[in-house]
Amino acid sequence: MTTDTPARLLTLLSLLQTPREWPGGELADRLGVSRRTVRRDIDRLRELGYPVQASKGADGGYRLVAGKAMPPLVLDDEEAVAIAVGLRAGAGHAVEGLDEASVRALAKLEQVLPGRLRHRVTTLQAATTPLTSGDGPSIAPETLTVMASTAAGHERLRFAYRAADGTESRRLTEPYRLVSTGRRWYLVAYDIDRDDWRTFRVDRVSEPFATGARFVPRELPTGNAAEFLRQSMQRQQESYDFEVTFAAPADFVAARLPKWLGTPEPLDTGGCRLRGSVGDAVQWVAFRLAMLECDFVVREPEELVRAVRDLGARLSRAAAAGAGAGAGAGAGAE
Repeated sequence: MTTDTPARLLTLLSLLQTPREWPGGELADRLGVSRRTVRRDIDRLRELGYPVQASKGADGGYRLVAGKAMPPLVLDDEEAVAIAVGLRAGAGHAVEGLDEASVRALAKLEQVLPGRLRHRVTTLQAATTPLTSGDGPSIAPETLTVMASTAAGHERLRFAYRAADGTESRRLTEPYRLVSTGRRWYLVAYDIDRDDWRTFRVDRVSEPFATGARFVPRELPTGNAAEFLRQSMQRQQESYDFEVTFAAPADFVAARLPKWLGTPEPLDTGGCRLRGSVGDAVQWVAFRLAMLECDFVVREPEELVRAVRDLGARLSRAAAAGAGAGAGAGAGAE
């Protein structure tokens, strides 16, 4: 019999998280208590916010159902490892749709993982190579989790930083938010030494260290980290206004392009048009357009037209060379 009430509640919660209905008598046998104690424990879980549903019947049954909010979960070793590995694999690349909330979840999970499980997670990830849809640089998950933890806990963060020109420096910051553009992660933070707000490319950060010193969050000039990053990138890079029309429906194109490029507008022809502004390399935009499984026409700017034309010519030359090599190999084999 489990006499420790907290331990018994955790055991009961672990059982209820199995997707099935548990008869009251079976729960009582599992816990080594009376059915009356099971009913009291169920009431305690409800008071803690766990939505436990009871069914009527000779024995009665209990199951955990979806609620308005998600209280803490109880995970076994295998479940904890599986979730941590999945989050770490995704966090290492700025995959479209993986935002700061996912990284915060990873930070919380790794904070409470026992040492034996943390070692299993690290070993398993080191032994696997994920095939991701992100085409940005990979990042050590530990870097993201340290940044997410310090931003959430209002704790000053120190790190080494390598600028675009190769200049290296040490930075002491008050981290505000992590922002993913779909290709890269950026940290929006207040730089203590420079007494101003800055954005940092996370793939250029090394040796992140949580100092333990707390701070009172400052007010971001734009009030929104994503908008601050957008304005910062526009100031640092040459921006191009572009227009592209597609021989495909708007929802088809929207599902295959990063959201930050803009939202396609439907046209009467059945196709769609995409307008926007991009400060990134036009060669990369040309590559993403070429990945679409539909025809398209670049209306502007001329820089993007040239990038698409050059990419097309390069691919055509590669295809022609490959066809010639294949024909030669076939003749030789005969």
